Amino acid sequence: EVQLVESGGGLVQAGGSLMLSCAASGFSFDDYAIGWFRQAPGKEREQVSYISSGDGYTWYSNSVKGRFTISSDNAKNPVTVYLQMNSLKPEDTAVYYCVVEKYVSVLIEPDYWGQGTQVTVSS
Repeated sequence: EVQLVESGGGLVQAGGSLMLSCAASGFSFDDYAIGWFRQAPGKEREQVSYISSGDGYTWYSNSVKGRFTISSDNAKNPVTVYLQMNSLKPEDTAVYYCVVEKYVSVLIEPDYWGQGTQVTVSS
């Protein structure tokens, strides 16, 4: 059974930094894309970033490009994925979800979701 457990959310002032972690376990597949979605109150879920297990390709939404960095440590068990968030803005406030889509290198429609972690950026 796939399990995704996020940690690292919290309250930070605008301009500050946070690092989210996702411990991913229970994979029965070698090829996947793993990353982050977020959802702010009253808004639709937004894809933030992902990394491909095969070649390490990374993707970022325009809203976070240049400020967020995704990385993964595949040598760990469980696999751990990090999202380093710098220069945070109030509009980054949202619940952040770790997600996985299997058998792909481009993450579009996640197969699995974590429980989410709250990130709040105060102005």
